[in-house]
Amino acid sequence: MPKPARHYVCQECGSVHPRWTGRCGSCEAWNSVIEESPEISAPNTRGGSEGRIIPFVPLSGTLDWSPRNASGITEFDRVLGGGLVPGSAILVGGDPGIGKSTVLLQVVAKLAEQVECVYVSGEEALDQVRMRAVRLGIEKAPARLAVATNVRDILASVDTHDAPQILVIDSIQTMYVDALGSAPGTVSQVRASAQELIRVAKKRGIVLLLVGHVTKEGTIAGPRVLEHMVDTVLYFEGERGHQFRILRSVKNRFGPTDEIGVFEMTERGLAEVTNPSSLFLGERRDDISGACVFGGMEGTRPLLVEIQALVAPSPFGTPRRAVIGWDSSRLAMVTAVLEARCGVSFANSDVFLNVAGGLKINEPAADLAVATALLSSFSGTPAPTDSVIFGEIGLSAEARAVSHTDARLKEAAKLGFGRAIIPSIGQSKIKSQPKLGLQIKGISNLQELVNMFKDDTNSGRRAM
Repeated sequence: MPKPARHYVCQECGSVHPRWTGRCGSCEAWNSVIEESPEISAPNTRGGSEGRIIPFVPLSGTLDWSPRNASGITEFDRVLGGGLVPGSAILVGGDPGIGKSTVLLQVVAKLAEQVECVYVSGEEALDQVRMRAVRLGIEKAPARLAVATNVRDILASVDTHDAPQILVIDSIQTMYVDALGSAPGTVSQVRASAQELIRVAKKRGIVLLLVGHVTKEGTIAGPRVLEHMVDTVLYFEGERGHQFRILRSVKNRFGPTDEIGVFEMTERGLAEVTNPSSLFLGERRDDISGACVFGGMEGTRPLLVEIQALVAPSPFGTPRRAVIGWDSSRLAMVTAVLEARCGVSFANSDVFLNVAGGLKINEPAADLAVATALLSSFSGTPAPTDSVIFGEIGLSAEARAVSHTDARLKEAAKLGFGRAIIPSIGQSKIKSQPKLGLQIKGISNLQELVNMFKDDTNSGRRAM
């Protein structure tokens, strides 16, 4: 009998190597390549019995739209596009202790009042799950619990004519298929376990919720193909020492992507934040230099957050650039444009940028707000009070219009802001300007923004 070939797989990216190596050649991760048992190969299609003929149907036909299962947690349903679609597979990822198990237990408790729900834990004992339910005040919910890690046992329990409508697996890294010899959590086990669970979920119309761990780089652990296998990928963001949690949709076949839900961690679990803009701006002060309010968009939701910047003399030969909540490459571009086009030099200064509240911003519409915060800190002059700022900056220092201008301005007017600084090219596209009651100032290039701070520099600071 031939000796089976050795199988070395990277646990970060899933690439296969012919021999062990200390560093993966694909993702360059150290100490991530381990030996695994070869996966069971698929049946040989060239010989043996023929496969079953697949029936083909026309593109047009009767649509069977099953109603979504709304959990009653508005922020959770918002991210999913209105609720849970029967037969869908949802992957929820996040750092340890961020609140993944907490929010899913709350969702199961809400949905158990309408449909049959099963919560399978592979990491905690039954008593630990029950203790969390008592702390959250949902111990009387008619949900069913189980502790299991064998996928064969789980499927035997749910692949029945009276299958539950909701199935939570916490977490996919603890599950294993006994036909494979590798340990739970390895690439082959995660892939095989998810594939079997998703197959039964599609067959029985079960909503499958998978909890996934993340790596130190912030991506879901296991093979990248896992994110392609599921219908929806949700990420929990936030700092463990901060009370705010952001649930972000990065993939959704049944709803919008880049939608967010905002939660606040309390003693009774995760509470919804219905008006996150007012919460993020709750501790803002108008008399501090280096801060301004950015009118952003997260999915379909306008969101106002505070951008904070600190420009200080650098004691080192190479000034530092530190960014929290924004793209560091984008900050380098904005500072370079200010230096090359506007004559504002940061060569001898440390630059620190922070998005208050623990939120992460990805859109380029924050360029103008970041430039305002930098100029305010550099000059020592507070940014224009009662103002919201947004707009993109080009490499020629031009201010470029961004989308959803009306929604951003409406959110600012609702929260009591009186002025807005936006690109002048986008000012003519505002449809609801007469109804907003905002004093709108349009700027065409970055030099106009610099001139706003030139005449108000404090003594002892270098003028721009």
